Amino acid sequence: MKQIVVISGKGGTGKTVLTASFASLAGNKVMADCDVDAADLHLLLKPEIKERHEFRSGVTARIDKDICQECGECISVCRFEAISEDFMVDPVSCEGCTVCSHVCPAGAIIMEENVSGEWYISDTKYGALVHAKLGIAEENSGKLVAKVRQIAKEIAEREEKDYVIIDGPPGIGCPVIAALSGVDLALIVTEPTLSGMHDMERVAQVSKHFRVPTKVVINKYDLNPKNSETIKQICEQADMEVVARLPFSRQVSESIVQGIPLVEFSRNGIAGDIALLWGRIK
Repeated sequence: MKQIVVISGKGGTGKTVLTASFASLAGNKVMADCDVDAADLHLLLKPEIKERHEFRSGVTARIDKDICQECGECISVCRFEAISEDFMVDPVSCEGCTVCSHVCPAGAIIMEENVSGEWYISDTKYGALVHAKLGIAEENSGKLVAKVRQIAKEIAEREEKDYVIIDGPPGIGCPVIAALSGVDLALIVTEPTLSGMHDMERVAQVSKHFRVPTKVVINKYDLNPKNSETIKQICEQADMEVVARLPFSRQVSESIVQGIPLVEFSRNGIAGDIALLWGRIK
């Protein structure tokens, strides 16, 4: 069983379009949407949720008013000004550092675990999809990504699947590290812009740090051939193969409007290029 993650240094490069197409082209696989902060793979794969689970992470303080002596120790040590003068905790301001619970002489402060989001196991016409939704303004998305990957891997091993295809998050932060570490191949999708080149180099360094074999796809390469050539040179110097150069195509936006993977919307043009790309990845 091989794990393949599609990542990018920045958002909007075409990760999900590629991942949805791979889901259509690949046989005997499990899909995982690890972009938990802004999950959108479900918009193309149309999952039917079979299991729904709470994701709990982090803690928030709560003051038991029946026990509280109103001594003010908690207010004096809270660096986030999360405790009001009437000894109420603002859950938005509370960072869960637990200092207040340690200094409270009456033991009136309880640290309660947060419900930070949900994760799901769903059926699609392409196979199982494990995906999640992080709550608004919640943290620890790296832990939720790790959970999604864990469940997807367990399903793949139990059902003897050949691939776990992962739609990774953009950037270089904790969610990317959780999505990237331990996979068999990282496919970086970039675009011929200055920000695209810069962010591709940054996420490639993360991939290199974790010793993950890495390939690059230049999306919309024909919008700026000069920058595309620069990207190719950067990849050659970093010993990364450019496995595909995909042209700009209105078929992409049209397939998104229809809510179907690009390779099902059309078999010609860029869809044919993506089919060839999947063949090279296999």
